[in-house]
Amino acid sequence: ADLAFLDGDGNPRPYLAESLPQLNSSSWQVFPDGRMETTYRLKPNLTWHDGTPLSAEDWVFAWHVYTTPAISPITVPFNIIDSVAAADDRTIVVRWNQPYPDAGSLTERDAEFPALPRHILEDTLASGQTEAILNHPFWTTGFLGLGPYRLASWEPGAFIDAVAFDGHVLGRPKIPRITILFVGDANAAIAKLASGEVQLTADDALRTAEVPPVLQQWGPSGGSAVLHPNQWRSVGFQFRAEYVNPRVLLDRRVRQALAYTIDKQPINEAVYDGQSILADSMIVPTSEAGRIADAAVIKFSYDPRKAEELMAQAGFSRGVDGTYASPIDGRFTSDLKTNAASDNEKEITILARAWRDVGFEVNQGVTPAAQAQDGQTRSTFSGMYSFNTGLGPAAARNITTGRTPTAENRWQGGNYIGWSNAEFDRRSADYGVTLDTSERARVLAQMTKLYSEELPAISMFFRTQPWVFPSALRGPKLVAPESNVSWNIYEWELQ
Repeated sequence: ADLAFLDGDGNPRPYLAESLPQLNSSSWQVFPDGRMETTYRLKPNLTWHDGTPLSAEDWVFAWHVYTTPAISPITVPFNIIDSVAAADDRTIVVRWNQPYPDAGSLTERDAEFPALPRHILEDTLASGQTEAILNHPFWTTGFLGLGPYRLASWEPGAFIDAVAFDGHVLGRPKIPRITILFVGDANAAIAKLASGEVQLTADDALRTAEVPPVLQQWGPSGGSAVLHPNQWRSVGFQFRAEYVNPRVLLDRRVRQALAYTIDKQPINEAVYDGQSILADSMIVPTSEAGRIADAAVIKFSYDPRKAEELMAQAGFSRGVDGTYASPIDGRFTSDLKTNAASDNEKEITILARAWRDVGFEVNQGVTPAAQAQDGQTRSTFSGMYSFNTGLGPAAARNITTGRTPTAENRWQGGNYIGWSNAEFDRRSADYGVTLDTSERARVLAQMTKLYSEELPAISMFFRTQPWVFPSALRGPKLVAPESNVSWNIYEWELQ
């Protein structure tokens, strides 16, 4: 639980806070020099899962943790906060060194500001032993939070068991206990649904193409599925000079040629049962700002002839074997990798075959699940990488220079491709300080236009994440792409 959360429509609501700061009021002041001050007032009688009272000081402590470079790279919002203070046990005062549009809710993806339990972590932080706090069980099996469910036990790789938290700020959840099973095989997940052992599959447990047979087996009233478009899938290019191979991937014309030779809809039908949404950028065109951004981007419709023209400009022609080659750069050969998952692997198989058919020699590779979350592994690929990430403005701002994983920052950050563009960085910075909604939409459109011109990654789909459940479970509904289907899980019922 945070100070605020996004409801099913993607709008911020107060959660632990009594209300959200309002711009140009005493709770959200903007000063002539651009500095700001926001004030949050906590609801009364809040406690951590172990019964320890929650205090404004827990946010002060959290700020110190999040701004310790040895623990975490200092990114938004912490790099633009001057101080966090507790005016009293229930009042948090945040002073900002520049405008920040999300200061009134702190719900922007990858830029939240959750509290941390002082009574659990304070002594470890004070010891000055970085490894001790990084390896503290609080981050895993000893987690202690404020949300609707309290961790009971966690067997890594197997299950998480949790019980309803009586002190939950929005009321005790109606379902008294939940167990999250980690099931890597779709057939096993389907069998568990059919037997009644499992009442909900989420994340990547099932492919979208596997959902219709489950619903048919249940019959018209036996169950439902929510297909939530909450992931942006793209093919990113390696931009680090020390890793990229072939080097011609650094040529924008070559990247554009590759984009013009992808026919997305057949891939959508073959891999995702036609349920994914074709994407031209990371911005979903469902809001007014999204539609403005979508209108600004270059659309790369399937056009092999255009691709051939671009490759000729880059000095490439197709040889007797049909593969592109250049007198300077030689034969075009590139790796295409993805994370281990049946959909991912099927997708890159189709992509690689299609690219080979039009002259690009592409070799497939799969990163094992155990390595897929390792920042160094994800950042040091040689050619192209097809992957999912979040969507919306946060995804755009995730490919700025400051988000690049390096050895110096312990390979943390979401800009795995290592793209660096000063103009894009400036516009991202402008977006981050623009408070006016209309002006902010204009800046976002500039960012997406530049993204499509430079093409650091080829936008593929907004993938839908299936949530499949029997009729006995009441509550899951389709929500805005920015939100989460489980935002109101405390209201769900199992009959």
